[in-house]
Amino acid sequence: MDEPLLLREDRDGVARLTMNRPAARNALSRALMAALQDELDRIEADRSVRVAVLSGAGPAFCAGHDLRELRTLGRDGHAAVFAQCSALMQRIVTLRVPVIARVRGIATAAGCQLVATCDLAVAAQSARFATPGVNIGLFCSTPMVALSRAVGRKAAMEMLLTGEFVGADDAARLGLVNRAVPDEALDEAVDALAARIASRSPASVAYGKPAFYRQAEMPLASAYEFAAEVMVRNMGAADAAEGIGAFLERREPAWTGA
Repeated sequence: MDEPLLLREDRDGVARLTMNRPAARNALSRALMAALQDELDRIEADRSVRVAVLSGAGPAFCAGHDLRELRTLGRDGHAAVFAQCSALMQRIVTLRVPVIARVRGIATAAGCQLVATCDLAVAAQSARFATPGVNIGLFCSTPMVALSRAVGRKAAMEMLLTGEFVGADDAARLGLVNRAVPDEALDEAVDALAARIASRSPASVAYGKPAFYRQAEMPLASAYEFAAEVMVRNMGAADAAEGIGAFLERREPAWTGA
């Protein structure tokens, strides 16, 4: 039997998703994108999950769209693929729990878009990132959306116009990833970050993640007005009362997620 396109392992409130097309460098075929979308929807409904980690099997994180598949499609097929990819990226952003990209090897084109879209990213120092569509006459327009929101405009434009690789240390400097770590320390660093987030109030994270993205697109005054409303709602949550009480009583909080 064929190997599943996507693997999932759950442990200690963390859902680990692994894209499983190593021979194709985990290229985003329509089937793989559908599998990712379905699993993210399951995570949304699974209240035992507090963090998701996304990685790629084999030597690469993700090499972008499946060019062999794209060559077999006409205009309508191309439109469907890019609409499917856009929906997947937006699902990551709207997901109830934070998503951490665990990056080893290359992350190119839509693979770089995946990294830029995830809430957090940790990269092995051997990882490399690029939006190389310009090299084959196909400007990385959809990866541009996530990339230009993750790094500064000049840095994003240079990556898009040159198609050149950026190393992990430079990716961290630009803000594309949170940090670059030695290859042998990648799993330890990702696990530690996931565990720290999983130990926080799931209710406060559920308030905070969508608020972060909404306010980022607002004018300053509107952002403060919106954020104040979120704080008021959050203050009424049971976890907020528990957290404040635990702080004042100098004890560990017992989160309920409410």
